[in-house]
Parts: sequence; C-alpha cells; structure tokens
Amino acid sequence: MTSQPMISLLLIDGDVGFCEFLTEYLASEGFEVTSAHDGREGLEKALAGSGVYDLIILDLMLPGMSGFEVLQRIRSQLAIPVVMYTGRNEELDRVIGLEIGADDFLSKLCNPRELVARIRAILRRTGNRFAQCKPAEPRPLVVGDLEVDSGTRAVQINGKELDLTSVEFNLLEVLAAAAGRVVSREKLARQCLGRSLTSFDRSLDVHVSRLRKKLGHAPDGVERIKTVRNVGYLYILPRNPARSGRILSSLGVSRIKNS
Repeated sequence: MTSQPMISLLLIDGDVGFCEFLTEYLASEGFEVTSAHDGREGLEKALAGSGVYDLIILDLMLPGMSGFEVLQRIRSQLAIPVVMYTGRNEELDRVIGLEIGADDFLSKLCNPRELVARIRAILRRTGNRFAQCKPAEPRPLVVGDLEVDSGTRAVQINGKELDLTSVEFNLLEVLAAAAGRVVSREKLARQCLGRSLTSFDRSLDVHVSRLRKKLGHAPDGVERIKTVRNVGYLYILPRNPARSGRILSSLGVSRIKNS
C-alpha cells in the first residue's frame, strides 16, 4: 500500500524564528514546508518550484521585496493558492492583498490552528486531492489522571471536567504533549498566545498561574506544572509508571523517563 504524498507548502517570511516555529507546527499537522526569508528568494523559489508546492504562505513585510510585489509577480505566472498574513493591524492591507490575488489574508498573531484550518479550506476549494482526505480523529492525550481531548477541547482530571479558557487549554495541551520535558517560554507564547514575549511581558506567567490553580496538585501532592527559571515550564510526569505509560498510546513516542 503506497503512502499518501504530503502537502507541500512554501513559507516566505523574513522572521527566521517565527519561520522555525511555524514550520515545526505545520510539520506536526502533516505538511512539508520549505522556507524563504526575503522577498526575492521567496519569489525565485515559488517560480522555480512550479508544480512542486501546493500552497504559498506569504508575509506582507519582507526584506528585499514587499509581500504585495511578490504576490503580484507570482500571480502573473502561477495560479497556486496564496495565504497572506501580516503583523500590522491595517484593514487596507487585507483589502489590497485580496484584490491583487491572495486567496486569504489573516493576522500573523492568529492561532496556528486557524492558519491550518484556512489552508485546508483553500485546498479543498481549489481541488487539491490530498486535502479531501479527512484527518484521523485525534485520540485523547492521557498523562496520569489527566485527559486532554483536542477534538472536543475538553479536559478531565480523575474523571472530573475542568472549565478552562482557550489560552489555558492551549497551554495545557502543549505542556502535556511534552510531559517530562521543558517547553520554552518563547515557544509557549508563540504557540498559545500567537506572539512573541517582550522584556517585561508577564501575561504568559499569569495564564500559567491560573491554569495551575485550576489543575490543583497531583495525587502525590506535587504541583503538576513546574517552573524552570529563565527557561520555561514542564508538566511533571506521574510517578506511577503504569499510568504514565498510558501517554504512549496517545503520542506514539518512546517512554520519557522523569529524572
């Protein structure tokens, strides 16, 4: 049985750090991503890769050549779908982008899940055969007495459902998926808040603090989320190996030992 080819994306964004974050996220969603970090390089890759890429993700603010100019040049030669985004909050940017040929235009600060949803919707509209396949239903992520269901966005501890905000759910989902490993503050901010942190920005810490209170302590009395000073946070694996091993069926990874 042959495996289904991956959907290939070209990501054009001058922010190398954001590209790395977004590439990692898109890869986890089953996409193959090629990156370019300035307008001219992105245009060259787009034109040279005609028939290679299924969709282009294009930032408006680029070094070398603006996103609008890149889009115009692509549209003059290719019919490939293009999703544009920008960190600016200018309604006119969206209007211009759509008028000159973008298939969609959204904020760079949006949740990456929204970007993935928009990509899949565009590929369905444009007849990409790989986008027609319904993704497998995600199984609940289980870590000890914690169960996180990404499909319904429900969280239970020992069978009791918790009432979490959207950001709190996102934080818990990322931390639980990496249980036993430290997740950096920057990655959490980008993935759960949709932006980078500034020097005196404590919003992430406030959300984590509120999440801790809602989760309560683990059965052994320790806090579930540990702060790693100047680095980030980690979700503590339960000490009962039989229960912690249940995470493997959800993640499909090797057991992570808690040091």
